[in-house]
Amino acid sequence: MSWKETKLYSILNFKCPRCHEGDMFEKGTLFNYRRFSRMNDKCSCCGQTFEPEPGFYYGAMFISYGFSTALFVLVWIMLSFLVEEVTLTMMVLTLIIIVVGLLPLTFRLSRSIWLNIFVKYQGPCQPQK
Repeated sequence: MSWKETKLYSILNFKCPRCHEGDMFEKGTLFNYRRFSRMNDKCSCCGQTFEPEPGFYYGAMFISYGFSTALFVLVWIMLSFLVEEVTLTMMVLTLIIIVVGLLPLTFRLSRSIWLNIFVKYQGPCQPQK
């Protein structure tokens, strides 16, 4: 099995979970805060729809919550090593900056993971007839 055939490849590159070739999100919008959440309707290669049903991505919020919790713990540990006394204000401001800064990435990763849970890889894209 090659790297391109793994779920991790699809998740980290925001590729279609069925063929691992089409892009889930519009190109060039990752750090555009007005457009980072825009998903393509379907895979440009295999035609896999990226929103199988209305409200499908509500489950991705739990994955995003997990990322936010991990960031909280990481920030808390890092601040405790860097600063003698960690204040609530320092913690909140640091978290806001980091969470807002990483929002486009955590949003996309959460959706990519969630869709990859439900859609299986079926091999390279076959031309549609």
